[in-house]
Amino acid sequence: MNGNLFLLDTNIVLYILGNKIKPDMIPDGKYCISFITEMELLSFPLLKEEEEKIIHKFIKSIDVIEMNEFIKDKAILFRKTYQLKLPDAIICSTASCENAVLVTNDRKLGNIKEIENAYCELI
Repeated sequence: MNGNLFLLDTNIVLYILGNKIKPDMIPDGKYCISFITEMELLSFPLLKEEEEKIIHKFIKSIDVIEMNEFIKDKAILFRKTYQLKLPDAIICSTASCENAVLVTNDRKLGNIKEIENAYCELI
């Protein structure tokens, strides 16, 4: 496993913030998220003010990887090749372009041969 950088999928962030998994259940290392994860977290229609504050605090504590041409091009390739939803394709391409291990609870993303992933089994 790449011991340097881990990109947290949106579902993992939600589980961490919701105390469904503890941070020590995921690999040790440096963490980041995609800008897509930031958008998904903050755009939930039923988000309460206190939850939004918690999310903003989390986002300030972690590196957020923004879109660039390399991520965009690889996301297009991943969406076509693996029939992923666009947000998943962008998250996977971000992991690939940043040479990061994707930490996810989504088994489908484990089929992406171009990225290394650390699947977190829950319950």
